[in-house]
Amino acid sequence: QIHYSIPEEAKHGTFVGRIAQDLGLELTELVPRLFRVASKDRGDLLEVNLQNGILFVNSRIDREELCGRSAECSIHLEVIVDRPLQVFHVEVEVRDINDNPPRFPTTQKNLFIAESRPLDTWFPLEGASDADIGINAVLTYRLSPNDYFSLEKPSNDERVKGLGLVLRKSLDREETPEIILVLTVTDGGKPELTGSVQLLITVLDANDNAPVFDRSLYTVKLPENVPNGTLVVKVNASDLDEGVNGDIMYSFSTDISPNVKYKFHIDPVSGEIIVKGYIDFEECKSYEILIEGIDKGQLPLSGHCKVIVQVEDINDNVPELEFKSLSLPIRENSPVGTVIALISVSDRDTGVNGQVTCSLTSHVPFKLVSTFKNYYSLVLDSALDRETTADYKVVVTARDGGSPSLWATASVSVEVADVNDHHHHHHHH
Repeated sequence: QIHYSIPEEAKHGTFVGRIAQDLGLELTELVPRLFRVASKDRGDLLEVNLQNGILFVNSRIDREELCGRSAECSIHLEVIVDRPLQVFHVEVEVRDINDNPPRFPTTQKNLFIAESRPLDTWFPLEGASDADIGINAVLTYRLSPNDYFSLEKPSNDERVKGLGLVLRKSLDREETPEIILVLTVTDGGKPELTGSVQLLITVLDANDNAPVFDRSLYTVKLPENVPNGTLVVKVNASDLDEGVNGDIMYSFSTDISPNVKYKFHIDPVSGEIIVKGYIDFEECKSYEILIEGIDKGQLPLSGHCKVIVQVEDINDNVPELEFKSLSLPIRENSPVGTVIALISVSDRDTGVNGQVTCSLTSHVPFKLVSTFKNYYSLVLDSALDRETTADYKVVVTARDGGSPSLWATASVSVEVADVNDHHHHHHHH
């Protein structure tokens, strides 16, 4: 049996071997003895030139088509001559050349990886295949440089672990929502051939960000007596997570004072705080509201802020005044400066709205003297004469400093007591 060897894909006419000579046949007897070549596989791949007895390549020989992945590949020839009948067997080995690049199943692979996956997690990858054999099909993989993943190469025992990515740095969707890597494969042929696949990694959100309010403290001024439904302030928090992990519900903190709950309401979706009770400066001058923003994640995270509502005074209280002590009647010979009455004034408002000034009806022999904060004395201002006037109606008006100003009055009747001085007067007549 004769052995020849040729590379696949050899050109038409390529010399394979001196078949006649090697079989010990004379060139002159080839035609008369009906020298012929038959191949079970493919008849037309190889031909013999009957003039010179040389076996040559006739048509394209593709090892991969002929033998697939099998390591051995040869064309079996039966050479026959007549007179006398003889049959020879010739084996032509077809050698592999590196004419196939390694190929991945697709040009792009999508991976979806949660940002919460721990370090050293392994993600399997589909390897490449190469139609060639031997060194021409020995594959080397390379991953484009990146911070997040390293490449785990297949071990010699393919069944244990194939090709895969190993997580080397924690993923963070908020920082890097997607990562594009290129995986390259090179075979061992000369020249080497390469293939590649693009890995598109989408980082899936985990609820790892708490809501954060625009401000940790909101301070607002609110006039007293505002109607129900008045907007006090709109708080706002944001959350870097996605979907429900970033959806925020607003509420008053659980340990908020009952007072706040009666007076205010917060919209869980918009974060708007509105008035729902009666706001009275005289009752409460400021409210401290603790607010929580909670996301809707599987394990919810929360953020906090504080709202201080400063109630502003409105001049809605009338001054009050009252006569505290009266020394009546007053004797007509009382000296100027005698205290007749003590008056207290008050106003529940604050600032100018609660600043009270008092005045007296004109044309009376009295005056008001401010003794100390919120107290006045009604004092005799000139000599009395009972014969002229025996009874004075005194009206005190208290007016606050608000605008518009509110006022109240109180009146007292001052009677002049007789001292026996009639005879003096009669003599004068």
